[in-house]
Amino acid sequence: MSRTRVMLVGAAGETGGSIANGLLENPNFEVHALVRPRSVQKPAITALQDRGVQIRKGDLKGPEESLIDVLTGIDVVISCVGPAEQQDQIPLAKAAKSAGVQRFVPCGFITVAPPGGIMWLRDEKETVYNHIKQLRLPYTIIDVGWWYQLSYPRLGSGRTDYAMTTANNEIVGDGNTPVALTDLRDIGRYVAKIIVDDRTLNKMVFAYNTVLSQNEIYDLLEEISEEKVQRNYIPEEGIYTRVLAARQSSETYPFDPVKFIPRYLAENQLSWGIRGDNHPDYAKYLGYLTSKDLYPDFRPHDFKEYLETVVRGTAKGVYTDRYISKAQQRFFPRSESSDSLYTRIFPRTESSDSLYAR
Repeated sequence: MSRTRVMLVGAAGETGGSIANGLLENPNFEVHALVRPRSVQKPAITALQDRGVQIRKGDLKGPEESLIDVLTGIDVVISCVGPAEQQDQIPLAKAAKSAGVQRFVPCGFITVAPPGGIMWLRDEKETVYNHIKQLRLPYTIIDVGWWYQLSYPRLGSGRTDYAMTTANNEIVGDGNTPVALTDLRDIGRYVAKIIVDDRTLNKMVFAYNTVLSQNEIYDLLEEISEEKVQRNYIPEEGIYTRVLAARQSSETYPFDPVKFIPRYLAENQLSWGIRGDNHPDYAKYLGYLTSKDLYPDFRPHDFKEYLETVVRGTAKGVYTDRYISKAQQRFFPRSESSDSLYTRIFPRTESSDSLYAR
């Protein structure tokens, strides 16, 4: 039986790295990574090579003919590009169609939200999805809920700082809205199943592990740590005010994705925290298949067990180039165009080199 040849775009990012891990664990996959020529010698790329990933040089902004050459012989393309690079997937999709790719997985991998004016980033992705459908390119869209690794608040003792990207100390609304959560480490394991499943072809899939509210997460962390966590509730009207202000400000900018980040963050809180969009029931309403229905025997990482490792000091953090400021204890120092709030979702990186997903 021949192996499925998969091309990863963004294999060195957090989501891309999880997917690379999930594919490399399965001998039925032959894993390739699309990397810009100038990035081939970077440590993250050589580390992938050492693990058996085959590197193919290419540039999403290069000639379409060169992308066709790179994708020739590839069965599945999985894109994990950054928020500012969503439209770069359009020439990639065209090349995939010309190269005879059998399945294209665009850069979804976010919380569930409806298209059309709720979340700017979702609408950026939707433009790509529509283009894929116009090409009649076989596809699968995969969303994954909110990561375990970004879901819990900071402890006053600082014991969890080593694994955190920000203090994450806001509770949206009353904190009782249920939110679907997924361990970053499980994303690749889900993807390895989804991309060879005929049931998921030309479908949307919601892969998630569990559903908890913010208050339940705080309660669980307090139980495990035996520390009281301060609860900073942001009322519903406060979230709507943020969204309105961010939308008004972003509309006055020349298009600059970095300046749209406050809008994305506010709209994201509105979507999952107030509207309750990031929930399996709503995903099914929108037409998603769910991992629970597709793969009932899948055993994900347990959320409580994950929090226990965080408190013990043995968890692996995400975006490890960031750290909690000892001076402020709750925010990250400003760095170029990224500041403490932005780095939670969009850590500063050399865009398109690591091609991070979120």
